[in-house]
Amino acid sequence: MPIRQLPGHLINQIAAGEVVERPASVAKELVENSLDAGAQSIVIDIMAGGSKLLRVRDDGCGIPQDELALALSRHATSKITSLEDLEAVASLGFRGEALPSIGSVARLTLTSRTADAETAWSVSADNGRLSEPKPAAHPLGTTIEVEDLFYNTPARRKFLRTERTEFAHIDKWIRRLALARPDVAFTVSHNRRTVLSLPAAHSEEDELQRIGKIVGDSFASQAVFLSREADGIAIRGWLGLPTFNRSQPDLQHWFINGRSIGDKTLSHAARHAYRDVLFHGRYPAYVLYLSMDPASIDANAHPAKHEVRFRDGRRVHGIVSQSLEQVLAGTRPGGHEQSPARVAAPAVSGFQQQPMRLASTHGSQAVAEALSAYRQMTVPTTAETSEQPAGASHAPPQTREDDTPPMGYALAQLAGIYILAENKNGLIVVDMHAAHERILYEKLKKDFDQRSLVRQPLLVPTTVAVSEREATLAEDNADVFARLGLVVDRAGPQSLVIREMPALLRQADAETLVRDVISDIADAGSSNRAADIGDEILATMACHHSVRANRVLTIAEMNALLREMEMTDRADQCNHGRPTWTAMSLAELDRLFLRGQ
Repeated sequence: MPIRQLPGHLINQIAAGEVVERPASVAKELVENSLDAGAQSIVIDIMAGGSKLLRVRDDGCGIPQDELALALSRHATSKITSLEDLEAVASLGFRGEALPSIGSVARLTLTSRTADAETAWSVSADNGRLSEPKPAAHPLGTTIEVEDLFYNTPARRKFLRTERTEFAHIDKWIRRLALARPDVAFTVSHNRRTVLSLPAAHSEEDELQRIGKIVGDSFASQAVFLSREADGIAIRGWLGLPTFNRSQPDLQHWFINGRSIGDKTLSHAARHAYRDVLFHGRYPAYVLYLSMDPASIDANAHPAKHEVRFRDGRRVHGIVSQSLEQVLAGTRPGGHEQSPARVAAPAVSGFQQQPMRLASTHGSQAVAEALSAYRQMTVPTTAETSEQPAGASHAPPQTREDDTPPMGYALAQLAGIYILAENKNGLIVVDMHAAHERILYEKLKKDFDQRSLVRQPLLVPTTVAVSEREATLAEDNADVFARLGLVVDRAGPQSLVIREMPALLRQADAETLVRDVISDIADAGSSNRAADIGDEILATMACHHSVRANRVLTIAEMNALLREMEMTDRADQCNHGRPTWTAMSLAELDRLFLRGQ
């Protein structure tokens, strides 16, 4: 068969195979055109899941009469004119393929009016054939009607799903585009019934309410605002709290210069920021907007423009990850409130607590002693316990509401696992192991990052029997051990000697600690990788050497732990993403006991 030039309508139908996958593809392309035209209000009417009718009406700049036919021809666009424009695309569309592709597989009518035109003009496309423009009644803006999608390609039409499924795909894309442009009003109807009405947002509060309508009020009520700018990249939006997590990554929205995209670099940056506040197998939720120089991204990297390519992905990853981490660091008890500079502990019948300061210096000598006692975690002797009057561990503090810190004051210890405390709102229950694990981890991370982990020499060096491979691994990674506050020497073919260990973990079992680190380094696969997994090793160290269950704590130690939680970043979760504490208000307790009913 000889090589031939394909006819225009066949070329358009082939192109439509990429551009027009289903009705949702049509909706996406038409709405993006409206946004590029500067629309402030977009109305989308859908019939039969978009296969019968899909109409998009906007109040944008409109198309002049003499350009209507050109708008329906291939590779005709007003958005780029040169290669330089293509390398710095600022619009959502730029290829000039959407309208002719849609017009080749559906009956399309384009009606538009510009601000300086006395009347609107309309043109139609049917199976690639264009009609002559004719006058029409229409306000400023453009309306595009797409009827009988795939009427001339029955093979493609039979692959469409049910009406409900096709509408669900359209709804998903429209919501995504509405998230991308909170300043634009959207109205959507299906089978003549309004299913979505989103007024334009004019403030941060309006925007959050609108996000709640789109993705759910549960996200909006458990999200924190983010706004950062660094090195020419501005990032803003809302991060779901670690407690609001998902079983799958279905509520992760990235927008770059108004374009909705899915990008591995950005997704990895978010996972990295959430890495030690989410439980294994859970996913964060966020709606985030990036603004950056269009020349620093390649928007033409994906056929459907669902992905972009960064000129400097490492820089973007670092800025995004650091910005998210800074916000997540505030997820601590009372982290979004103004903490009092001084909190006085109340007098309890038969028991007097000394004043405590919530300051970086930890306040008075009495508090320093309490924190020291907590850090050492010594089990109180019988004599010490007997000094506390009966009931001192259980009597609720009598305090003024404005004096109570976020985590309140300890009442008792339950089952050797939980600390019961009272704050101004009601009951606080703390998992002491999870809380101590997070506190230790954050301190270790801070010292590790500053290369200032304080080491403490062992009075008697500890010898550890290991395999020859493990001994070699420890010897080759001596610098990693040193950064972790451990001085470990090789004493023989199958033995190591531990001479110093981190002062923060002075109560830990030195042999177990070293074995944990060797195991993590072995899992990393190489010494170069081992140097990069400091956080993972520190998390293991903190987990294995935090206070364990069935450890009896004094009231002073429990209160010291609560104060440390209030001053620790990410204290709402342990290193594995489990919650460290929960609360029950007085109203909830009253309901349990049917009080006031």
